[in-house]
Amino acid sequence: MPRVPRAEIFDPNQVCILHLVQRCVRRSFLAGVDPVSGKDFSFRREWIRARMERLASVFAIDVLSYAILSNHLHVIARNRPDVVKTWSNEQIALRWLRVFPGCHTDEFLGDPTEAQVSALANNQERIDLIRRRLSDFSWFMKALCEPIARVANRQDQVTGHFWEGRFKAQAITDEAGLLACSMYVDLNPIRAALAASPDEAVNTSAYDRIRASQGAKIDSSAVELVAMPTQEAGRIRRTSTPDALRKRQAEAKKRRGPSIARDAWLSPLPLNERVPLGPQASKSGVRASDKGFLSMSVNDYVTLLRWVALNALNMGKKVIPKDLQPVLRGMKLDGEMLCDMVKNFKKYFGRGSAAGMSGSMKQHAASRDRHFIPGQRAISPISE
Repeated sequence: MPRVPRAEIFDPNQVCILHLVQRCVRRSFLAGVDPVSGKDFSFRREWIRARMERLASVFAIDVLSYAILSNHLHVIARNRPDVVKTWSNEQIALRWLRVFPGCHTDEFLGDPTEAQVSALANNQERIDLIRRRLSDFSWFMKALCEPIARVANRQDQVTGHFWEGRFKAQAITDEAGLLACSMYVDLNPIRAALAASPDEAVNTSAYDRIRASQGAKIDSSAVELVAMPTQEAGRIRRTSTPDALRKRQAEAKKRRGPSIARDAWLSPLPLNERVPLGPQASKSGVRASDKGFLSMSVNDYVTLLRWVALNALNMGKKVIPKDLQPVLRGMKLDGEMLCDMVKNFKKYFGRGSAAGMSGSMKQHAASRDRHFIPGQRAISPISE
């Protein structure tokens, strides 16, 4: 059965949340120990996370949750066309040239010059196209996955496809579906027996949030949104050597300031209802916006995640801790239903192009001129 066309899943011009999955082709290993060749590719995990962090500082896309597994990766992301509208033509041009430098053979060695930024910013037709692309999930995943494939093939000394095909996209239709999907993503390493608890599941958003709450920091991988003076660029091209270029990279990294909280590049988890509605564009330069995505605190989410990790595989009635019951009640969920959704997320929603409660999925199907989406009748909310 062919996949649902992307145009029926999301519109780059409308804010929506997607669960994105990209898998390696055949037996290729993204990270971890390959049981066939015996090679350990664990070193790729941090590089992939840093690449994602870099793109989060450029695109108008919020990274809500992620997990990097041995042969695939999960990303829950929210596009922000409302944020990209607040950026000037010069900002659009500079961001684009940072990721797609064009004439530069390697984006990590060449910085866009003031002349290049100005030339692109004055091309209004091109800027309008780029503005749409900077809030497009497809271009975000292209910028994330293509460099991974090139580096992996070079390390493996092979050519050809590294990914099995285009990424899978699944619309999240309501907050209950978002909570279940986020927990499903964060608990993937536990399900794969790579960790015993969320506190040990490295290279997941849950681990980053837990470590950040404990004061952990990382060196920022965000791009420096400053163009290079054209005359300086000419001098560097005439006189630079590989050592000089590496020195410039180190100086640019120092200019970005001190290290940041481990989860600073991720979207904030709690929705702040007291903040006025609007784009809430981030001023830190390490993410698109400061808008949260769940009606709970980080501490409540982590407590609930640990509880689900302990109870999802057990049978029988699952009683949620009393202090967390109001949180789930607001989403019309109970502990048993949440555990069932997380444990059997792939069973309920794996074949469909959306995930959520039955009512919101029905509305999503109708908005796409469809009568039914696989999984639409799987989950019904508890009564008031």
